[in-house]
Amino acid sequence: MLLDKNRLRWAVRRGMLELDLILAPFLDNVYDQLPTDEQQMFQDLLECEDQDLFNWLLDKHEPHADHQRMVEIILANTGLQICKDEQ
Repeated sequence: MLLDKNRLRWAVRRGMLELDLILAPFLDNVYDQLPTDEQQMFQDLLECEDQDLFNWLLDKHEPHADHQRMVEIILANTGLQICKDEQ
């Protein structure tokens, strides 16, 4: 079941500023255009630990297979893929 946008705003607020700066704009600018199945994938991703999200989004660790597609979507919509490719 998909959460409403207000609950998602709380869910994207994390313990790490770096994650807040990625996830909040993604929610505001991209989430509504995603198909329902990808919206659910995003919500599932938010259940992961901050350290895992940090590693997947900023530190070049490969995400678990069930989160790979959503991490790719987030990276494609943040500009972070450029930074990651240059490292």
